[in-house]
Amino acid sequence: MDYEEWDVYYRQILDDFGYSREADERSAHILDAKLGGERIDPASLGPLFAGREVTIVGNAPRLADELAGVAHPLVAADEATSVLRKAGLRPDVVVTDLDGDVEDQVAASAEGAVVVVHAHGDNVAAVEKWAPKFRGPVIGTTQSRPFGRVYNFGGFTDGDRAAFLADHLGARSLLLLGFDFENPSPKDADRETKQRKLDWAYILLQALDVSAYDP
Repeated sequence: MDYEEWDVYYRQILDDFGYSREADERSAHILDAKLGGERIDPASLGPLFAGREVTIVGNAPRLADELAGVAHPLVAADEATSVLRKAGLRPDVVVTDLDGDVEDQVAASAEGAVVVVHAHGDNVAAVEKWAPKFRGPVIGTTQSRPFGRVYNFGGFTDGDRAAFLADHLGARSLLLLGFDFENPSPKDADRETKQRKLDWAYILLQALDVSAYDP
């Protein structure tokens, strides 16, 4: 999905949640200045994804029960990284806005996982704290207009942004593990807002060119 197509959804999301485009853009510039690790061209991931089924791993409570026989390429959405590492699995890619146990994401980076670090208006403090700590290959993303080495592949939550990344890189299909669009995590204090985010994730996944399915 190119930026102009994505911007139609983005403007609706800004209106729905009352977010600020300017705050998103400020956070993205801070990320660009502070992101550690080795900045890589997203196109270099093409051979990992192109023409293949890609497993996208969310962090629904049932995730640990769905990991038997999980296949690569394996993309972890934020907190799912911790569940994978506990199970002895290393994601190929981590997509994160720096929630959850970020230390596990930094560790995955040091072990060679590509970490796609996302900036938005609500995570400036996390960007300033954690972005410099990554040591492996990294990509910076924004949900506003991309610039320089900060990209926008589409998507809103970590899970659907992971799916949009895989779609952009030519995945044949997407296997969604640990996704639950109807039941926000008990850890989420504002369950109403989280449910609206899950609703948007579901809507956006339907907009992908590639088929995504949940077993």
